[in-house]
Amino acid sequence: MKRVLLKLSGEALAGDKKTGFDEATVVRVAQQVKVLVDEGVQVGVVIGGGNFWRGRNSESIDRTKADQIGMLATVMNCLYTSEIFRSQGMRTELMTPVMYGAYTKLFSKDEADLCLSNGEVVFFPGGTGHPYFSTDTATVLRAIEIEAETILLAKAVDGVYDSDPKDNPEAKKYSEVSIQEVIDKKLAVVDLTASIMCMENKMPMLVFGLNEKDSIIKAARGQTSGTVVKV
Repeated sequence: MKRVLLKLSGEALAGDKKTGFDEATVVRVAQQVKVLVDEGVQVGVVIGGGNFWRGRNSESIDRTKADQIGMLATVMNCLYTSEIFRSQGMRTELMTPVMYGAYTKLFSKDEADLCLSNGEVVFFPGGTGHPYFSTDTATVLRAIEIEAETILLAKAVDGVYDSDPKDNPEAKKYSEVSIQEVIDKKLAVVDLTASIMCMENKMPMLVFGLNEKDSIIKAARGQTSGTVVKV
């Protein structure tokens, strides 16, 4: 693959602590991405904010404000992860849909394309800049805009199942599944808005477990044991 969009959950950055950052985990992610960058793969990154905040779990705060807090959580995650990536020898940029002071750039498709082509890893924090849209939607939106070949969806589970494997030990794992089937069966790979965007724009996804050894490298090379979501 020449250009990919990597989606990481905020919880994945927290490791076993479940909140905040686990530096060893983030370093392992960075080392894998460095291998891909050195091979000439262009990498964009979106990170969720669940290690700090999940607005939908709040019963006291207005939804718009809760989502804005979540956007700020993704900015913190990308600032931190970007610096870890730099410590591993990569060049990075952060591009947000709205300005966050002097420490991010305003998103521009042309600027993002130039940075990626120059071997920089481009982080896309801040979601879409609007409430009621998840980081799933932001992931698909940025993947489409930067013309990524696929979305690499690193999750806590190792693929797409017909039911939650935590609750059902007999859950069936798919090696391949269509985005239409994801929508029809509500398989919860990404939310409905993001799923429809993938379908309409023919954006495939590869879902895999982040905790597997070299899982990001394998996914980018098409060697994963996860699930291919076809369009």
